[in-house]
Amino acid sequence: MNTYYTQENHGPYELIDIGRLELAEGGVLEHCTLAVAAHGQLNATKDNAILVPTWYSGTSKIMEQVYIGPGRALDPTKYFIVVVNQIGSGLSVSPHNATGAQAGPNFPKVRICDDVRAQHRLLTEHLGVRRLALVTGGSMGAQQTYEWAVRYPEMVDRAAPIAGTACNTEHDFLFAETLMEAITTDPGFRDGNYSSSEDVAAGLKRHAKLWTVMGWSTDFFRGGRHRVLGFESIQAFVDGFMTGYFGPMDPNDLLCMAWKWQRGDVSRHTEGDKAAALGRIRAKTYVMPIATDMFFPPADCQAEQQLIPNSEFRPIASFDGHLALFGTDADAIAQIDLYLKELLSEAAPDLA
Repeated sequence: MNTYYTQENHGPYELIDIGRLELAEGGVLEHCTLAVAAHGQLNATKDNAILVPTWYSGTSKIMEQVYIGPGRALDPTKYFIVVVNQIGSGLSVSPHNATGAQAGPNFPKVRICDDVRAQHRLLTEHLGVRRLALVTGGSMGAQQTYEWAVRYPEMVDRAAPIAGTACNTEHDFLFAETLMEAITTDPGFRDGNYSSSEDVAAGLKRHAKLWTVMGWSTDFFRGGRHRVLGFESIQAFVDGFMTGYFGPMDPNDLLCMAWKWQRGDVSRHTEGDKAAALGRIRAKTYVMPIATDMFFPPADCQAEQQLIPNSEFRPIASFDGHLALFGTDADAIAQIDLYLKELLSEAAPDLA
């Protein structure tokens, strides 16, 4: 049993079984259980709900610690903030906590659209939410944000995809493939039939090293930012921070999320026509890439933003690359907070 995915480490969250979920790839989750962390209260007019989907490897805990609080854009004294841990995250239904024929490597393939359909059912049938003041998330959370805005344009007032794209690129697909191969080529992986994450320690460390190379930025290394974070050498940073972060995680859970990440693509709604898909968005949208992100470069994000009606391009200046999302750069988090406050101050569009 993996003891990493616990209330002690990632809570508080509530487990909500939304029932049977048929998946885009043909599988079925008979009991799709979502781990949900809610902050604040839904108001009488039910127009103050904010949805925050999680990113690869992340849980609702880091969203609470880095992005949510009184006086922040995501202020629980003003808004009803619902953070939903994605399927495969380790908290919601995932390979490592599935039972029977779907356990471990036999867990069905899940797409971004499956997460969003599950979240929609959660919000509308379990939480009484019919309209979202904002959907925002980083990385895979941005992929889910785009899917929300395209799939349910009548429900989303504002959208803020941070450090992510609506349609994943071939470059990013290949990089995610190397992350997966770092794990699956470890002999201890045994086609996903390992007994614990420790059996795949070498693969998880390779995975962490690849994240170190691409997740931060060349500016991060040039500036010695690892020392600011308390590590005297890059090796100490890899061992203590990056491997310390990924090492306890379940490999099959990571692979479930990575497969999904590779295939994030809103143009599935429009037979591959990205412009048509993004043209469906009615939400006021801020596209917010991180300037030094090597996964989702600003140019890729801006090319998509130009296809979205009523949108603005709001890049985040940071030397910390994609992983500035972790909260390592206070200035970057302040910029995100400022832009989200601006977006929330914008009048909601008429979605009727």
